[in-house]
Amino acid sequence: MRTLTPCHSSSDCLVSEDMTNSEQTTVLITGGNKGLGFEAARRLGEQGWTIFLGSRDEGRGRAAAAKLTDGGANVVMVPLDVTSDESVKDAVRLVREHTDRLDVLINNAGAPGKVIAPADATVDEIHSVYDTNVYGPIRVTHAFLPLLQAADNPRVVMVSSAVGAFSVVTDPEQTASKMHELAYSSSKAALNMITVRYAQALPEIKFNLVTPGEVANRKFTATDMNNHTGQLTVTEGTDPIIKLAMIDADGPTGIFIDRLGPVAW
Repeated sequence: MRTLTPCHSSSDCLVSEDMTNSEQTTVLITGGNKGLGFEAARRLGEQGWTIFLGSRDEGRGRAAAAKLTDGGANVVMVPLDVTSDESVKDAVRLVREHTDRLDVLINNAGAPGKVIAPADATVDEIHSVYDTNVYGPIRVTHAFLPLLQAADNPRVVMVSSAVGAFSVVTDPEQTASKMHELAYSSSKAALNMITVRYAQALPEIKFNLVTPGEVANRKFTATDMNNHTGQLTVTEGTDPIIKLAMIDADGPTGIFIDRLGPVAW
């Protein structure tokens, strides 16, 4: 069964959700042991997908995987620290033990940084955030590229943020315009550019970006990263993640959306 579902605010963001042979669909989710990653795993698990649950903390990852398995999902816990080349290589080996292809990669793992004022920010602070938010997705995408290329309709979903959009941080009505820091916002802006360049260079793979919020309504999702101060639930926050994970071969690539529709760069 396929359904054509428009984003709420724009007909330019029509996404076809492919639910055919869903039980054979494989997805790796980084940072999958909690928050948006866990909820995305839960929702895709309900569709019968095979979930490779990436988690830096093996104990928390196993607990999350057990919870999903108890709910009926087919889950393989993958120890995965996106800042470690060796960990990523080990993750590839483990996934290859279970499948010869990867249909979907969701680069969800992220680091908020310490919201240090620009005048006080150091290279060390910037580097630690970039290692997870920028180098991490590159590291994981590069390592899993052969498995993605082996799939019939490979998709990569990058979990970005509204604060990575110039349109948001330069809007005085947006809270992000008053959040004076360098590391997190610039790392997400870099991730946006990286994703667009992947999309242009690798048209056989759908590379897209999401922000787990509602930019137009100035809302964001409550997670550990923001001390659960957001106005949206993790289910609402994962709406665009699920949408882009389920696009078919005619779906878009190189776009940036939230749960309401396209986000201006």
